[in-house]
Amino acid sequence: MIKEIIKKSLDGISLGRDEISSLFRVPLFSEESAMILAASRKKSESASNGLAEVHAQVGLNIAPCPNNCAFCSFAARNRVFTGRTEISADEAVMKAKQFETDGANAVFVMSTADYPFDKFIGISREIRKSLRTETILVANVGDFSKDQAKKLKNTGFAGIYHAVRLGEGRDTNIPVKKRMATFKNAKEAGLFLGTCLEPVGNEHPIEELVEKTIITIDAHPVYSGAARRIPIPNTQMALFGIVSEAKMAHILSVVRLALGYDVPGNCTHEPNVTGASAGANLLWAEAGANPRDTEKETEGKRGMTVKECARVLQEAEWKMLQGPSKFYGA
Repeated sequence: MIKEIIKKSLDGISLGRDEISSLFRVPLFSEESAMILAASRKKSESASNGLAEVHAQVGLNIAPCPNNCAFCSFAARNRVFTGRTEISADEAVMKAKQFETDGANAVFVMSTADYPFDKFIGISREIRKSLRTETILVANVGDFSKDQAKKLKNTGFAGIYHAVRLGEGRDTNIPVKKRMATFKNAKEAGLFLGTCLEPVGNEHPIEELVEKTIITIDAHPVYSGAARRIPIPNTQMALFGIVSEAKMAHILSVVRLALGYDVPGNCTHEPNVTGASAGANLLWAEAGANPRDTEKETEGKRGMTVKECARVLQEAEWKMLQGPSKFYGA
């Protein structure tokens, strides 16, 4: 049965809910699991013409966020960061230009959900002016309206990163409908959507993995994939531990097989060779604030550099795209 589902995916035929569930349920390190990983790699290579990308993210601020996502170091209830820290426009420009110089295929600008939107736009305009015209800029912000989506587009963003996270509305204060409305607003404004099955934890049943994978399929993103939840010390969710990189490789492979060839990207985070070998062709470098880190500056801590991410992909035998991201439409 698993062989037939894999063949169906590789033939470009959409998988149903039960078929996706069956793939998730395959035991790790079994022959069928190995087949899933190999098929994922094959499909990723075909969908992206054999090229992998490294995107890089600049975090603008740290603050106790009222959305209170239980898995996030910014959540007010987790009390990791009790004060507010912001980098200046000049600092943001410097970090973005460094990423461009280092060869990132796209530069992301991230803020907490309650960061003033107009301030985000103002700093993003400064970043946009400082980068080469062809450099792809991507927004990673809270939910936004139709008018705000148009402002993001007019500022020079090619797309966004946004996700209906695992545990959304349960482990967060954000309704699923609100996240999906943002998907729609972005698409109507002409912004490409990148998303991911995240943050995957041991606490998530297969039924929820399937549900969120189907939401991803219906969103028609330019990339998806899977990222694991990083336990924030001394928080309730840390008690659940962390999913192994081996299991994450299986999960991201199932997501890849569930999506069509029209979705060129397949991401994982944090960067690792096991995931890249299994078909992840997109990794992220990070600077500034990081919702999985307890340090104010993630560089040299959890955050990796562009070169370090590229090295991970190369260890997994990927060829690297040179120039602007193809995933975001360059």
